[in-house]
Amino acid sequence: MSRNDLNGKVVLIAGGAKNLGGLLSRDFAAKGAKVAIHYNSDETKPEAEQTLADIEAIGGQAFLFQADLTQIEHIKAFFDQTKAHFGGIDIAINTVGRVLKKPFTETTEEEYNSMFAINSKVAYFFIQEAGKQLNDNGKICTIVTSLLAAFTGYYSTYAGAKAPVEDFTRAASKEFGPRGISVSAVAPGPMDTPFFYGQESPEAVAYHKSASDLGGLTDIKDIAPIVEFLVSDGWWITGQTIFANGGYTTR
Repeated sequence: MSRNDLNGKVVLIAGGAKNLGGLLSRDFAAKGAKVAIHYNSDETKPEAEQTLADIEAIGGQAFLFQADLTQIEHIKAFFDQTKAHFGGIDIAINTVGRVLKKPFTETTEEEYNSMFAINSKVAYFFIQEAGKQLNDNGKICTIVTSLLAAFTGYYSTYAGAKAPVEDFTRAASKEFGPRGISVSAVAPGPMDTPFFYGQESPEAVAYHKSASDLGGLTDIKDIAPIVEFLVSDGWWITGQTIFANGGYTTR
């Protein structure tokens, strides 16, 4: 098996039940990978079960793991259970995130702590556990946000909590590189999913749609191939954040 062949590889996906994570889970399974699918809550369970059913319907192999990953021991348990199921892990992808759109002066300490736990703490310890448990020549990818390159208000805790992931990615790429492990991040623009609409007014949605050079919101079908490339043929790209947003922002 070549370094870049996904057939038979084991792919672990945090937030792999729905939206971009769900698409990635199904895509990897269709290419012959074995998939470990994490989801957070009972609310997401039906979508997780549907994603699993879709994979099994094409003869793929996958299993579900439910946990709140802000409890760091659950991250280790996810990796441990994946190795118990499949014998090893080749690719680890973290799509977990939470958006909060709120004025700086109105943000509470509880909201700050929650946002940094979900968007920053989980990302750090997910990369850490991947560095401990991935097979040699493995790949790690984290989903961040194109707001890291935007000059905007109201997303201080979201963009602020995702920003450290760029530094986590660079540091991990240096430390894990001797084992052939590449580490990358992808920064989509506002994605056309329920994850986006819950925070935005109709006027804000219209603005975000008009802000990209190519027109409209980011489609998860345009992001999934980029992630798949980075963890296969694009493995030589490491320590970098790829902004994929149709010209919504630049760096």
